This record gives sequence, C-alpha cells and structure tokens, in this order.
Amino acid sequence: MANFQRRRLDNGINVFIHPTDKFKTILVQLIFHRRLHKEEVTQSALLPSILQRGSKNYPTRQKLSSALEELYGTELMSEVIKKGERQLISYSMELVHDQYLPGENQLLRKGLEIFKDLLTNPLLEGNAFRADYVKQEKEQHERVIKGIINDKIAYSVERCLQEMCQAEPFSIFKYGTVEQLAQETPKSLYDFYRRFMQETPADLHVIGDLDVEKTFALIEKLFNYQRGEDLAVPDTQVDIQPREVRYVKEEMDVNQGKLVLGYRTGLSYGDEDYFALLMYNGILGSFPHSKLFQNVREKASLAYYAYSRLEKHKGLMVISSGIESDNYERTLEIIHRQVQAMKEGDFSQEDLDNTRSGLRNQFLVEEDNPYAIINRTLDGMLVGQVWETDELLQRLNAVTRDDIVRVAENIKLDTVYFLTGIGGV
Repeated sequence: MANFQRRRLDNGINVFIHPTDKFKTILVQLIFHRRLHKEEVTQSALLPSILQRGSKNYPTRQKLSSALEELYGTELMSEVIKKGERQLISYSMELVHDQYLPGENQLLRKGLEIFKDLLTNPLLEGNAFRADYVKQEKEQHERVIKGIINDKIAYSVERCLQEMCQAEPFSIFKYGTVEQLAQETPKSLYDFYRRFMQETPADLHVIGDLDVEKTFALIEKLFNYQRGEDLAVPDTQVDIQPREVRYVKEEMDVNQGKLVLGYRTGLSYGDEDYFALLMYNGILGSFPHSKLFQNVREKASLAYYAYSRLEKHKGLMVISSGIESDNYERTLEIIHRQVQAMKEGDFSQEDLDNTRSGLRNQFLVEEDNPYAIINRTLDGMLVGQVWETDELLQRLNAVTRDDIVRVAENIKLDTVYFLTGIGGV
C-alpha cells in the first residue's frame, strides 16, 4: 500500500500524494464531498457530465478527446458515489508516466491543465451553461435515473434501503429524481455550479512514481483557484434502533422474485468491532463457502443467487437472493436460520479460516489497484483512521469466534422487501 503525504492548499483543497513505483501510470482523482440532500442531489449528480461536455478551451467533445489523445491516450472520467450519508462527485484522470515516453517530461502538467480547465472554465452562453449541452445531458441523466429498474437485483436492494431508511438521508438515490431534473435550467445549474465550487470540501489524490515536492508545487500552482469556506458535511447516522420489522411487497412484471432483507448492525467502518463484523459477513454470505450460498442456493436449491454485503459507513447489512415467488416463505425461514446460527456460534473452524483467507486476499489485491488504494484512503479519512495493509491483516487475524458472536447478537432485522411478479406471493 502506498503511503501518502497530506498537504492543504491555501484555498482549502486537501492534497494527498501517494508516491509508489508499483504503477506505470499516474492517477489523479479530485473528490468533492456533499451531504446527501434531496433538494440538490440531482444537480450535484448532473454536473460532471455537463462540465465534461466542454470548456472554453475545449468547447466540444471532439476537441477534448483530441487533446487527451495527444497525451498518449490519457483517460478522463467521472463518477457519483454514495458513502454513508454523503454524496461524492469524483473526477479521475489516468496518464502514462513520463519516464516511459522518450523525450516527454511535461505530461502530468499538461493533463492537469486540461483537468483544471474543464472544472473551472466551463463553456457558457451569457450567464448560464450552454443550452443544447444541458438539454442533451439532462436526457442522458434521465436514462441513468430510470435505468436502475432494468437491473432488478440492484433495484430491489435500492428499494429495500429506501424503505428501511425512509426518514434518513441515506434513503436518497445518489443520482437524484426525474422530477427535480425536469426543473433544472442552464441558469439554475450554472448558479448551483458556482456555489458548488465555492463551498464543497474537496480532496485531490495523486498516485504514481512521483516526487512529492515537485508534484505538490505543480498542484499548488494550478489548483489554487479562489474558493470560499467549506460547507460542513454532517456525520452519518449509524446507531439507529429498528422498530418492528417492516414487510414490503412490490409487484412488477418479473420472472424471478427478488428477496432482500435489511439489517441494522450498529457498527461502521471506524468502529473497533468492524473487523469482527467483516468476518461475520464473510462467513454468512460474501463467499462461495458462506452459509447463505451453501444452504439457500446449493443444498435447498431455492435461490439463483444468495449473498450478504455491508454498507460499511451506514452500519447496515443487506441479504439479497433471487427466488421463485412460491419459495418466499421457505427461503425466508432458511435465511433466518443462518442468521440465528451465527448468533449461536454455529460455524466451523474451516469457515473461519476460509473467510479470513478470502478477506486477506481482498486486502492484498487492493495494493495492485491505484483506484482501490485511493478508495481505502478515502474510507479511512471519513472515520479518522487510515489503515495500511499490514494493520488490516493484523486486525483481521486478531478476530476471535467470541468477537464474531458478540457482533452477531447485536444485528437486528429491520426490513424485508420482496419484488415479485404481478399476482405473486
């Protein structure tokens, strides 16, 4: 894992430089942090596509693509991410390192200049974004928002979490709503953009074979544009006690039912018992040897898939399975049985060893991916504790059977969601 050095620009942008000789590329990621808020989530999610349509210096997609192609196929992309109750807008640029290009020694500077231009020098018509670009990107964003319904597995998990957290910011869909999208104009979006760039906390990560001082000096020169005071992002609500279990059924024209169970764990990524929760989840449902896969899918042949996963910044666990609607009650019973078995410590030493090995491999694989390295750093920064791989492995190895049972006893079912065919169970 690359160690990183943290600096802060005069305008408040946090800079994280990760020097490592493991990669032949340099990855730059600029991540903006916003609270999940239903009034502005759609605007935040739409901004990246509008800014990437063009700037004053690169006013068309073709000119931008040509400029990036001249930088030996440099890639530029954006992503909208939800971590706990915050919305992250991430811009990424990946470049080949100069040392692999004879006669080239300014590639990072040239790439960062394009990067900065797109973010801070947008193409305008008067005091608004270009109208035809906004129209086209709104149409595309509407397809993104509506598109989740085409992935019934993702849709059912999203719906379960929305029902489960309906009074909490976590229920907000990270891409926003079609209704809000329809209200946005080139002027309203530009006004929001100006406020967004002024007040949104920002982290700039650069990872590669870098000279820290030279890299920071370059960033300081290019990204020290004028900003205001950072708008605070509230902490995510984690320790929420579930009320009586809610059962939600939704009918749709589907061939296969989707059963999703949402649990409150009371633990998030920064907690001392998080690694015990990680082991719990691994034994229960995140590997082929896990209880859900073996008992629901393999032995009972009830599910096309069955797994569990954690929402680590919100303290939630989701169990998801694809079943025939007629198997709803039986599948629910077997899932409950596996969760109860975890509370009773009914898992083998082999389960422990296989899960520990699987998680260990996941941590080690992250070291070979610059995006994963930055993501782990980001996760750590959100809870005030960034772990190196050795530390993660030590904490993983220290987890005992008693730790897992203690965690299991506090995991409580909150919501059961079932997506079934029309006229189904």
